Amino acid sequence: MLTHVFGLLGAALSMSIAWPQVYRSCVRRRTNGLSATACMLSVAMPLGWVTYGLLIGDRFQVVTNTVSASTGLAILIALLAARPDARSGRALLASAGAAAGVLLVVLCTAASAALPQVTGPRAAAMLGTALATVSFVSAVPQPLALLRDRRQDISGLSPLRWTLAAAACGSWLAYGIGVGQPAVWASALVGLTSALIVCSVLFARRSTLVPATA
Repeated sequence: MLTHVFGLLGAALSMSIAWPQVYRSCVRRRTNGLSATACMLSVAMPLGWVTYGLLIGDRFQVVTNTVSASTGLAILIALLAARPDARSGRALLASAGAAAGVLLVVLCTAASAALPQVTGPRAAAMLGTALATVSFVSAVPQPLALLRDRRQDISGLSPLRWTLAAAACGSWLAYGIGVGQPAVWASALVGLTSALIVCSVLFARRSTLVPATA
């Protein structure tokens, strides 16, 4: 019962995570501090987890990550529209490379599920392992960008978004352990670590941010 509660909480928080950033990036047009690579992966990774959820019949994963992919796409479009430097051929190649790799893995795994000798759960296990591994990479760009340049303008980052991310990852960590899905809890653990690093940087520099709750 408690595991089910953590699943519901994780789903609710995950679907809420991006909205503060959507408001800040799409409505207020603030994108300073956002990592283009992280934004690309914020679209690709949820699509991978949607596929994972479909393969094992986990509705929490499907619904949550469909919303996450949609909001991630909105933020990515806002970033590309506001920052010409992120639209250059070289920048796009660098930022989209990891996302393209994730989508390729997702497509190959989904295609393998159509083979007679590969069941849905088996394909899901392979995909989950791949996504959990990639999560280590996808969690790096945003905190790394902040730690590498401590003087950059980070007014485009929403502290509330990253606080919700930490709470959501903590819930998914508990859910993944409770249902015995290593791919879920391992990925959540990495995400939790990344979110806590970003939160610590944002709140340490809160005096430099534009006053806002989002």
